[in-house]
Amino acid sequence: MLKDKVFLTRTDTTIGFVSQNAEKLTRIKQRPPYKHYIKAVNSLKTLQAFTRIPAVHKNRVRRAKRSTFIMPDGYSYRIVRDKQHLLLLNRLSWAYTTSANLSGQPYDEDFAKKAADVVITPLNEQSKASKIYTLNNHTLKRIR
Repeated sequence: MLKDKVFLTRTDTTIGFVSQNAEKLTRIKQRPPYKHYIKAVNSLKTLQAFTRIPAVHKNRVRRAKRSTFIMPDGYSYRIVRDKQHLLLLNRLSWAYTTSANLSGQPYDEDFAKKAADVVITPLNEQSKASKIYTLNNHTLKRIR
């Protein structure tokens, strides 16, 4: 049901596609299949079910807002705090999230609405993208 749908919604950082089906997102965005998506989770407990957070960075991850972390396993995670985005994410508990455009292209609302299975309104203006950090067992590096 919900797990195979692609939602077009206002995420915590931008207007984007949200789904638990990475293959469907890859097809829609015409993106190389080897690239990973950011996995948005609804809580720290859900995040801990997917990966282990290095002890040095636990407080940083717990307190972060609008930040994406690339864990030592190579996958990206973001804990969502935005109340409107959490309404959907609490039903799914986690989802892959990506911008609502073709890979490498600017946002086009007509394309996004046609590509999505479900459009959740209102679609507000885009805000700035999330900060991205790479976490290692000892170091932290800001990528964006």
